Formats: sequence, C-alpha cells, structure tokens
Amino acid sequence: MPNPPALRYGAYYHIYNRGNNRENIFIEARNYRYFLRLYAKYILPVADTFAYCLLKNHFHFLVRTKTFGVSETPKVSRTVSPSQAFSNLFNAYAKAINKAYQRTGSLFERPFGRVEVTSDAHFIHLIAYIHQNPQKHGLIEDFRDWPYSSYHALTSARPTRLLREETLAWFGNQGHFETFHSESVGVTQIEALLGDNFD
Repeated sequence: MPNPPALRYGAYYHIYNRGNNRENIFIEARNYRYFLRLYAKYILPVADTFAYCLLKNHFHFLVRTKTFGVSETPKVSRTVSPSQAFSNLFNAYAKAINKAYQRTGSLFERPFGRVEVTSDAHFIHLIAYIHQNPQKHGLIEDFRDWPYSSYHALTSARPTRLLREETLAWFGNQGHFETFHSESVGVTQIEALLGDNFD
C-alpha cells in the first residue's frame, strides 16, 4: 500500500490503527492506561483530541493537529510533525509490549489510517461512531459501560485533556450530545467518510 499523505497542520483527522494480523494490542487493563500515557506524551504537544476509543485489537481518535510551531510541552521538539509524533507513539508502545510479553516483530499495521474530517456532519457522526464501537463489535452490551473511551470524560465534570466544551458545543449542549449517542450510528451513515477503515 502506498504511503498516505502526511498529516497537515491545523486539520481535523480520524486516526485509527489495529494490530498486525488483527492481533490484540491491548492484553490487559494496564496496557490501555499505558497507551494513553504515551499518547499524552507524544500526541498532546502536536494535536488536540475530541474523542477516542481503545478496543482489544484497534483504536480510533478524532483529533485536530495544531498549527505549525505550537507546542505546549517545551521538552518536545517543535520540529516533530504530527505524522512523526503518531509514529513515535506506536513505536514506543510496540517496544514496551514486545518487551513485556516476550514477542517480536510489528505490533501495528502500517501505515496507520487517517481520514481528514471536513464537515460538521462527519465530525458529529464520527464521535458517536467512535464511542459506539465497543457495542458494535459485541465487546459489551452498552457502549456507555466501556471504560476505555472518551464518552465518560466528555459527560462528566472531572478534569480532562480532551476539548470537552468545544466537543459538546458541536452538538449544542451535553443533553443533545447524549441524545445523539442514544441513536445508533451505522457504518452506512458515514461509510463514504471512513476511507480504508476496518471499523
């Protein structure tokens, strides 16, 4: 597969990836937490995050890359591009998993998936789609009970690094956000916008 275009600065993206050969990338609860810590280290300096969901063998993020030269973490080089930051995240996590579970070789498929989000409808449907993914895959009966997504952080008052207020504003308010999520967002509603996605 040819390499996709590099992530542009100041653009919205659906970022996704899965385990090589559909292998699980999260084996136990601590793996999810470690991945999110690495995400904060590598991605927060180069992108804002609206929503995410981590599943056993894949994940989804909705992000907006920051404008060129903006970095909230002085220790992170301002020359690291968003594409390189995601690659660094995946490499760091893969090395940790390989060491912890005595495995070798690639953990993730390459290249990682990315689809630019260019409309309001795409944005709001994608957020609900991301959150509903665990239920869609039969991992849980109600997606609201899945512990490894941004749904609870977006609907609570606890501190978060997500752009909670901005995300909820796209739906009007928190009540509309929750109502929208109560309706099933099927692939057919956004499949033209998912690109080469494996959902």
